[in-house]
Amino acid sequence: MTDEELAKDLGLVSAMTIGIGTMIGAGIFVLPGVAARAAGPIVVVSFVVGGVIAMVNALSVSELGTAMPKAGGGYYYVNRALGPLFGSIAGLGDWMGLAFASAFYSIGFGQYLVTLAPIPDVLFLTDIQIGALIAGVVFVLVNYIGAKETGGVQTVIVSLLLLILTLFAVQGWLSFDYATLAGDGGLAPMGYGAILPGTALVFVSFLGYAKIATVAEELKNPGRNLPLAVIGSVAIVTVLYAILVSIMLGVVPWPDLSQSAPLTQATQVAFPGGLAGVAVTIVTAGALLATASSANASILASARINFAMGRDKIVTNWLNEIHPQYATPYRSILLTGAMIIVFIALLGQDVEVLAKAASVLHLVVYALMNAALIVFRETDAPEYDPEFEVPFYPLTPLLGMVLSLGLLAFVGSRELALSAVFVVGAVVWYFAYARRHTREQGLLGRHILQQKATLPNSVVGAAETVAPDGAGSDMATPTVMVALSNPRTERALMTLAGALAKARGGSVLATHVVQVPDQTSLEAASERRRGLTASSERLLADARMDAERFDVPVETRTILSHQGVAEVFDAAREHEVDTVVMGYGGARMAGGRVEGALDELTHDLPCDFLVLNEREFDPTDVLLPTAGGYSSDLSAEVARALRDTVDADVSVLYVAGDEGEAAGRQFLAEWAADHGLDDATLLVDVGDVETAIEEAAAGRTLVVVGATETGLLSRVVGGSLTLSVLERLETSVLLAERPSSRSLRERLFG
Repeated sequence: MTDEELAKDLGLVSAMTIGIGTMIGAGIFVLPGVAARAAGPIVVVSFVVGGVIAMVNALSVSELGTAMPKAGGGYYYVNRALGPLFGSIAGLGDWMGLAFASAFYSIGFGQYLVTLAPIPDVLFLTDIQIGALIAGVVFVLVNYIGAKETGGVQTVIVSLLLLILTLFAVQGWLSFDYATLAGDGGLAPMGYGAILPGTALVFVSFLGYAKIATVAEELKNPGRNLPLAVIGSVAIVTVLYAILVSIMLGVVPWPDLSQSAPLTQATQVAFPGGLAGVAVTIVTAGALLATASSANASILASARINFAMGRDKIVTNWLNEIHPQYATPYRSILLTGAMIIVFIALLGQDVEVLAKAASVLHLVVYALMNAALIVFRETDAPEYDPEFEVPFYPLTPLLGMVLSLGLLAFVGSRELALSAVFVVGAVVWYFAYARRHTREQGLLGRHILQQKATLPNSVVGAAETVAPDGAGSDMATPTVMVALSNPRTERALMTLAGALAKARGGSVLATHVVQVPDQTSLEAASERRRGLTASSERLLADARMDAERFDVPVETRTILSHQGVAEVFDAAREHEVDTVVMGYGGARMAGGRVEGALDELTHDLPCDFLVLNEREFDPTDVLLPTAGGYSSDLSAEVARALRDTVDADVSVLYVAGDEGEAAGRQFLAEWAADHGLDDATLLVDVGDVETAIEEAAAGRTLVVVGATETGLLSRVVGGSLTLSVLERLETSVLLAERPSSRSLRERLFG
């Protein structure tokens, strides 16, 4: 079945409400009583410290998210920067941490639910756990339906929630008494040393901001919306916590504050007479909405992490299956839901364990994310181009690492041990499964191996030990991506891709970009998916059959996009392919290259590109003109692949200049020998290059032309050899271009 990408259908409001909804839920409705019992009134400072730690990390999350708005959030960044070992720790840790958090939020939902309706105990499960299980199942189903529905639910929930909390804050402030807040023992009856243990307990209340990054791939305008949503949600929630917890402790003495329904208790005391009953009902309803929104957003985020890990083959690609109607990774969602139910059933009678376990795993991931940011910056990763940058680099990410890991010292040993089991399990999983399946080594590992002559042997040895199998070779499992746009050219493009993949021992990724008009949102297009992708399914089914002729693995993918051809470049970068094969009509080449003028000035090609101008395609008689240019290696590789797979006859042409025919023959013989084309027919001509190519192409079925190193302005002013050949020849022409590192001056003038 053809894979599909996640649709971009979440706006700023939906993204921010995912963050606020996750954080404001159980953090204010469940934890204040438990945390106050552990730290006293100074727990208000614990919430503020938690907000400060979250804000430092939020700055790093914002930079990473705007540089790479991909599903998976923290996992994706860690995997790309630090490699799949740490990616496994981050992905599985974040996933399990979210499952713990979702179970915790669901328990909070159950605590308030039982105050409204009697729920019987069942076997070893309490009434609260039964209520929590009901909540978990409902929100798994909501996420199963899709992110669009989830974003809508979050917006409604958070809007109502903020209104309810505002009403409580106004009335609670009127009833506030500082003497009640301070109590007999003052603000810190257990000492100021209780602040950080209190922060470790309540930090689960600040997990929502990073969840926005896990749905970054579905955000509209992520460069603007992601940092606004991440930083804004942390700031709003920190202020709300400080105000609301202070008011609660100024209304009800901290030793008496309820550990299951603290806000309901404070509301009953704050509101006078007959209004108390109505207010309690409203606040209880708000508590149900809040805890539900937290669980809902966490389930959404955890499923997207699993989706990203499946896509990178850290976990089985079986989890990558997209629902044909809802366009969600439904298997990931169901698996996440199953884990949440297990945690509710086994650990649901001790919410402190769930809260702290969630916090520990997330703190580890945050530390790794800050390390990833430093690696991206220091290795000058070409794909790393954030629209938002953290201030005071590198102090900010270093501070984020120190604060995140430092807080672990104040978490209980039981929760640390439980979380350590999952971290060790992630390492075992990597060596037992992921290492054999994933190709991504990570920027840090590649950098170490490239600099191994100057680094200690122990460092190099460690990098080699944890590297995925085959990562040391660029051609370990190469992928040839075919960008299909027309059924008429499909077989020709798949023949080229299949031959090249067969010769390399690689695989084929066939993509069809379904371009959606700018006037139509991708959300609306996604709803009409069946009509839009029916022809795409037929096209890709034919492509799969043609690729199978070469006995190579083939994967197909349909992408809905406004960008059209530009999406081909994005897909090539995202899937880290080695070569792209596409038709000339779809390439819209400028000056004989496959980049447009603006793209040429700002970006390198993501990989090798082959662009076919097809006229009754037949690859059995190939002409390869060469001048030894920078793309000639790729041209020779294509010719060898066609020779070895479809028994093509190959002729190589060199047009000699001032050096004369004899020197030209010597050059061509050496070039052919160096490129494995000793058996090719060697042709040398003296004179006009274009005329020589046209004469030699007569009677041949395919001409493979390497892109020139001539610069953009030179080609625009003086014309292009390659472009004129493409337009004038009567036979099929294949343009081959290999990426090269060029300065801006070289890009302009050659």
